[in-house]
Amino acid sequence: MTGLRVLAVDDLRPALEELSRMLRECPEVGDVTAVGDPLSAVKSIQAGRFDAAFLDIAMPGLDGLELASLLSRLNTPPVLVFVTAYENHALTAFGLGAVDYVLKPIRAERLAAALTKVNRMVRGQRAPVVPDTMSALAVETDGRTRYIHRDEVQFVEARGDYVRLHTGDGSHEVRMPMARLEESWEANGFVRVHRGFLVALRAVRELRSDSVGGLLAHTGAGDVPVSRRHSRELRERLLNSARHGELGR
Repeated sequence: MTGLRVLAVDDLRPALEELSRMLRECPEVGDVTAVGDPLSAVKSIQAGRFDAAFLDIAMPGLDGLELASLLSRLNTPPVLVFVTAYENHALTAFGLGAVDYVLKPIRAERLAAALTKVNRMVRGQRAPVVPDTMSALAVETDGRTRYIHRDEVQFVEARGDYVRLHTGDGSHEVRMPMARLEESWEANGFVRVHRGFLVALRAVRELRSDSVGGLLAHTGAGDVPVSRRHSRELRERLLNSARHGELGR
């Protein structure tokens, strides 16, 4: 079978049939498997490899975002495209590694554009995107959800089962272990400087001494204590970042 092997997932049969029909009419698609629920999608992927998965979001049980999170952990995950009637999940979708976010009702030219991105990924015309599931975190406050992007955060403070994200416009609590956040964000310039603190290297403006001779990393969102154990590593990382012009970005 030549062409892309595509999995289409939507719990509404008319929508699934329409998506499947449109995909089959695209010349770059070789085969389409249509399933009506996330569990069937998982079984299909266990039974055979797919180049791409086109996922609805609002589905009973496991929703499309949760399904995408599972798929992103596979050794060879399919390229992800979301097809949905909801506009407000795009940030989360791209954080899960999706290459496109197509709104319903689907237009043929919009679907073709998404398939172009999929085809480039599959054919290796550009480097694969590694799913970045933690680039943004959802913060729930007074019945409202706000998404805090990693680039907004200047430092992180551990608060029991929560972490407090300190940004230029305030602080925001998320239920998450500090260790998990550190593991995910250390490749993006976040450094452990104290048992209860991570700091973004780009946010450090200077190092200061406190009133008792301790060390503080000064950021626009406040001062962060630096333990003796971590002070040498922090100085070395800051010097290296300065040499590469990465501080203050």
